[in-house]
Amino acid sequence: MGAQNGKDLLIKMDMTGDGQFQTVAGLRATRISFNAETIDVTSLESTGGWRELLAGAGVKTAAVSGSGVFKDADTDERARQVFFDGDTPDCQVIVPDFGVIEGKFQVTSIEYSGTFDGEATYEIALSSAGAISFNAL
Repeated sequence: MGAQNGKDLLIKMDMTGDGQFQTVAGLRATRISFNAETIDVTSLESTGGWRELLAGAGVKTAAVSGSGVFKDADTDERARQVFFDGDTPDCQVIVPDFGVIEGKFQVTSIEYSGTFDGEATYEIALSSAGAISFNAL
């Protein structure tokens, strides 16, 4: 995979529950991370005292975050309403020349900020709320 434009890493949200995804507008920076908890099964019999982990165990999570400016009233309202309702809509993260990560996500935080001589900005964070799928591009 060669160099990619950061602007092509997109966060999309199912706007109405019908599988029609729209890009969360105005984002200037986006990030996705995957995590898996480990289960330590080390015992006195572990070879050389090295830690042993239980394969395939533990909780897997995906976290998505972004920051940007307000551009589209519909997606701004949808993200805000999802947060206040505690919904877990289907979302997609498009990683250029890599693939599409899709699954249910909960908006875990929205932050708004601004200065008197600048634009109003927001930050959004989402956490996976179920199984995540990956489809290569």
